[in-house]
Amino acid sequence: MKDALKEELNSISTAALADADKGLRVMDAGLRPVTGGQRMVGTARTVRCGHDFLTVITALDQSEPGDVLVVDTAQCPRAVVGELFSREAQRRGLAGLVIDGLVRDTKAVGSLSLPVWSRGFCPCSATTTALRETQIEIRCGGVSVLPGDIVVADDDGILVATALEFERLVPLARDIERKEAELCRRMAAGTGLLEMLNYREHANALASGEESRLAFRLED
Repeated sequence: MKDALKEELNSISTAALADADKGLRVMDAGLRPVTGGQRMVGTARTVRCGHDFLTVITALDQSEPGDVLVVDTAQCPRAVVGELFSREAQRRGLAGLVIDGLVRDTKAVGSLSLPVWSRGFCPCSATTTALRETQIEIRCGGVSVLPGDIVVADDDGILVATALEFERLVPLARDIERKEAELCRRMAAGTGLLEMLNYREHANALASGEESRLAFRLED
């Protein structure tokens, strides 16, 4: 991923990016950060580990700075990541971890600067006796993830797209954030939100069976 794109994505909310393209891959809401308030932008390094986390260790060994390990655990009922793994991932310069499964040592993991998303927690660890695949297409959070995809996450959720898709969306998302900031400024000055939307025209058009789109009215 180009440094310029990474810098842009680090400063745009996932909400603005999602508004810029409703068709973006969005991981389901069951994946939540161990610690809130963190942001993650990185390149997907994919793992399919099943109910054994030896392959997750292999992926860590193969990883490069800026990678996000994206792990399909096949609904493993035990943790596949804990404190030592997360500390090593941070030491190696990874951008974060997305575990479609469980983690442990949450107090220690939550104290790190490394962002970690998971489905929940379990004190028991999985086995380390089976090697499976890395750097293949996987399903994580209900969406397809390929090696090299870009992963962007904040407290609202996790987005996945190619670098080209995100490059196209950046200016659109910037414009959305600019307009929303202006809406907030005008609301603080006393203007009502509905006065700045085409809400009534939009609702009337839909009621009449016409095509319409809800939009900001900020021409003044």
